[in-house]
Amino acid sequence: MSLFQPEEGRLAPGLYIVATPIGNLSDLSSRAATILGQADAIAVEDSRVTAKLLAHIGTKRQMIPYHDHNADRVRPGLIARMATEAIALVSDAGTPLISDPGYKLVREAREAGHAIVTIPGPCAAIAALTLAGLPTDRFLFMGFLPAKAKARADTIAEVSAIRATLVFYESGPRLGATLAALAEGLGGREAAVAREISKTYEECVADTLPALAARYADAPPKGEIVVVVAPPGEAPLAGAVDADALLVRALERMPAAKAAKEVSQATGLARADLYARALELKAR
Repeated sequence: MSLFQPEEGRLAPGLYIVATPIGNLSDLSSRAATILGQADAIAVEDSRVTAKLLAHIGTKRQMIPYHDHNADRVRPGLIARMATEAIALVSDAGTPLISDPGYKLVREAREAGHAIVTIPGPCAAIAALTLAGLPTDRFLFMGFLPAKAKARADTIAEVSAIRATLVFYESGPRLGATLAALAEGLGGREAAVAREISKTYEECVADTLPALAARYADAPPKGEIVVVVAPPGEAPLAGAVDADALLVRALERMPAAKAAKEVSQATGLARADLYARALELKAR
């Protein structure tokens, strides 16, 4: 019996990583539907969400909750069952292991010698990249930014100089604050906000970070959201000499941090880079 070609309605034992729709249930592949219909059990984030998907394909299967709060306790049992049973892993939407604890299950399944098969499919981060119209030759997936302002700003500063398109997940209520923090830390870069991907009201709004921050400041949208930000240098930026001149003048009136913020807003250059340069200029 082939691991990849189930026979007589039974799968070979092991772990099956199954990508599920991010919105439109019709996006579930026929192979994914077969795996879910024949697995002995399915590890799920939320059984209510997965139950709707199973109902859509007309099947019922044992569901085992597996998420951040119980993963360490549940994982040994799942690993043990893989020796004789086919265990599928799904997230609420999209590809498992993207912003969820699934990687530990994969790692321990491999260490135990179990077969591991991936059934690829939808992924919100990749779908948003296709909608954004920004460079896709190099991109960095950042998941969710920290909720606290300082930790969020520090994280943005860490990636400000990376020459790659940045991809973030976000929720509606937090979107305005996140966009404001990105605008402050990354300047006037081009960006896009994609939401409700593959659903009836799919939307992708492209503009500069400051403009997007203003748009969503008092109007949090509904649905799951992906923010895509262009790499540094994509938008027209002032030259280093011009930035230095602006910084020198600003430093005559204010501290380095405020000077960097002012010049960032004026030029679109990354605030973190300007702050570092301001400190160098002050030390002369």
